[in-house]
Amino acid sequence: MATTILQSTITCPNCGHQKEEQMPTDACQYFYECESCQIVLKPKQGDCCVFCSYGSVPCPPIQEDKSCCS
Repeated sequence: MATTILQSTITCPNCGHQKEEQMPTDACQYFYECESCQIVLKPKQGDCCVFCSYGSVPCPPIQEDKSCCS
């Protein structure tokens, strides 16, 4: 069984700023404000959270083949 990764690097699609963040294990993160340009990121259509859309690693439930935030 693979280990769940809890760190993900979010890349802002607006300015390209990257920051490593700790992913929550008990909730989806629907919004994320870029600390560089202050744009508020939202998940892309079909994704459950900002980590699945803009992160280097998908959220823990998706990594574990579970449904996320149903």
